[in-house]
Amino acid sequence: MDIRAMLMGLAFALMWSSAFTSARIIVQDAPPLASLSLRFFLSGLIGVAIARALGQHWNLTRAQWRAVFVFGLCQNALYLGLNFVAMQTVEASLASIIASSMPLIVAGAGWLFLKDRLPTQGVIGLVLGVVGVVIIMGARFGGEASILGMALCVAGALALAVATLTMRGASSGGNLLMIVGLQMFVGAIILGVVSAASETLTYTPSLKLTLAFAYTTLVPGLLATFVWFSLVERIGAVRASTFHFLNPFFGVAIAALLLGEALGIMDVIGVTVITIGILLVQLSKQKPTGS
Repeated sequence: MDIRAMLMGLAFALMWSSAFTSARIIVQDAPPLASLSLRFFLSGLIGVAIARALGQHWNLTRAQWRAVFVFGLCQNALYLGLNFVAMQTVEASLASIIASSMPLIVAGAGWLFLKDRLPTQGVIGLVLGVVGVVIIMGARFGGEASILGMALCVAGALALAVATLTMRGASSGGNLLMIVGLQMFVGAIILGVVSAASETLTYTPSLKLTLAFAYTTLVPGLLATFVWFSLVERIGAVRASTFHFLNPFFGVAIAALLLGEALGIMDVIGVTVITIGILLVQLSKQKPTGS
């Protein structure tokens, strides 16, 4: 892996992990679903415009259109929608830790339901990941964290895993950036309808809210996606996925730095165990399946 790929991977992990902190700031002063719907609409406009400028079109295959709707529903409407609602009562650090278990869920689902072969090292990684999540959840159950909020985060991670599995083969036929842009519109429409039916559209204007909204729209929403697909094209999906093991650490560190969120010893232990588990799972995929 060359230096440029390393820097791209680190940049992606930082941007992805920072999304929880910016989301936590937004939901303190604005309705979560309405904010997210607007973010998706703006990100979709920019993403589709860039795709068109690159010569891509929306004459997608049937499989690609299916991926647009399923990914838009599962990742945007469910995963991010549930996390935004949850972060009204759950700290950004905890939300990022739970969401970081997604690679473990994907690997486990592929192993159990899609007959993907996983070496012993990968199985050990899955077990460690589950143990790490249990450690953190157990510690938080006795604290101030909302049980409902944690449940919403877990449901969101499951939805993201479904979205990730759905995207297998979605890039065949090209127009990948167009797919990314269009699925944002799907999320915007679904969340817009739910918001109109369930939320009061009031917010407290501030520079902090404006900066957080602009950041989450442009950086985690668009730039991180483009960096991710560029990285996959450069070194392959399996090797690129190893950078996910940085997400628990970065998510916790950014929340502590910018929001002053405190962490207990059990949180640190849980993050370490999850990180090791994700790393083992991702590294195991780089080995021959017969090893």
